[in-house]
Amino acid sequence: MPVTLNRFLQAARPSATYEVMDRVAARRAEGASIISLSSGEPDFDTPPHVSEAGIAAIKAGHTRYTQVAGLQQLREAAAEKFQRENGLQVDWRNTLVSRGGKQVIFNALAATLNEGDQVIVPAPYWVSYPEIVQLCGGEPVIVPCTAHSNFKLTAEALEAVIGPRTRWLILNSPSNPSGAVYSREELEALGQVLLRHEHVMVLSDDIYEHLIFDDLEFFTLAQVTPLLAERVLTMNGVSKAYAMTGWRIGYATGPAWLIKAMEKLQGQQTSGPCTISQRAALAALTGPKDFIRLSRVIFQQRRDQVLKWLADAPGLRCEVPQGAFYVFACCAELLGKVTPKGTVLRSDEDVVNALLDEADVALVHGSAFGLGPYIRIAYALNDDSLHQACDAIVRFCCALRSA
Repeated sequence: MPVTLNRFLQAARPSATYEVMDRVAARRAEGASIISLSSGEPDFDTPPHVSEAGIAAIKAGHTRYTQVAGLQQLREAAAEKFQRENGLQVDWRNTLVSRGGKQVIFNALAATLNEGDQVIVPAPYWVSYPEIVQLCGGEPVIVPCTAHSNFKLTAEALEAVIGPRTRWLILNSPSNPSGAVYSREELEALGQVLLRHEHVMVLSDDIYEHLIFDDLEFFTLAQVTPLLAERVLTMNGVSKAYAMTGWRIGYATGPAWLIKAMEKLQGQQTSGPCTISQRAALAALTGPKDFIRLSRVIFQQRRDQVLKWLADAPGLRCEVPQGAFYVFACCAELLGKVTPKGTVLRSDEDVVNALLDEADVALVHGSAFGLGPYIRIAYALNDDSLHQACDAIVRFCCALRSA
C-alpha cells in the first residue's frame, strides 16, 4: 500500500535558502571555490563568555531535561530583556523558550490556526513564513510591499486585506530580506488599523532587533500600541545578536492563554530546548553587551562597502537597507540578457543560478521571498570575501550581452 504524505506537507516548498546551501556544498565537494552570500548567519564566533557558560554547564552536569517552557532563570532573563529594552510589562510566566525562533513561530501558528484561517504576510518575507502557515492548515495572504513603500506594509494596504477569516499578521522588523525597519509612526499607524479588528493577532518577529543602522531607534508593535499587547506575540532569539545560530534558542512573550497553548504543543513535540544552550543563552542575555555594539558597527561598515562595490554592477539597483545584514537588489535590467556561457536570464532564479555556476558566488533569488525580480545578498562575511564576491558579481553583470 503506497504511503500518502500529509497534504499540507505535500503542498509546502522546501526552504530556498537551504536548497542553495545544499548546492553550494555539492559544488564545493566537486572542488569548486564558492563564496556563499546566501546564509543568514553572522560569521563571528559566539562571544567567549557565552561559549564558556555552555562548557561550564556541561562540566557542572547541567545535561538533563528542563521544564518544557525553559529554565525559569532564562525565562526571567527574557522577561527582563523585554522590560528593559522594549518597555513591555512582562512576567516571566508569560514567556516561552524554544529550539530557535522558527519553533516559536511554528508553535504559535500550529496552536491557533484552523483550516481556512488566513495569515497576512507582507512581501518580501522570510521564506518560511508562508510555508509554516500552510503546514499548519492556514492560508497565507501575501501583500506585495515594493520599493515604493520601502518594502514595508502601509496602514492602507493592511486595512484593505483584513477579512473575517484573518487570524494573524506577521511583522518582521528589521526585515529579512530587505533590511527595512519600521518607524514608531509606521507601527502606530498599523496599530490603529489593528485596534479596529479585534479578531486579528500579530506575530512580531524582532530577531534582527540589534542589527539596526544609521542611529535609528528600534520599536516593536506592543511597545508603541500597548492596547494591542494582549493580541501580540513578540519573539526574539540569540541567533543573530550573539552569533549563536547553531545553539538554537528563541524566546517569546505574549498573552498567557497563547503561551500556555504553545507550551502544551511544545511538550508533545520537542519538550524543553537543549539545557546547555539555555545556560549559554542565559549568559548572553545577562552578560556584557559590547559584542552587540561592535557587530552593529562592523555590519554597517560592510553594508556601506557592499553598496559601494555593487554600484559598479550594470543592471543592479540597490536600496539602502536600514538593518539586518542583507542587500535586496533589483535585477530587472538583467532579465533577457545572455551570460558568457549562453544562459538566457529569464528570471531572478536564473540570475542566481548563473552566478553560482559561472561566477562561483551563491545568492538567493528574491522571488523565493515573495518579490521578484530581486536577489538577496547576505553580507555576513569578512571584508576580503565580500570584496571578491562583489567583484565577481560586477564582472558577471558586465559580461552579459543582449539576446
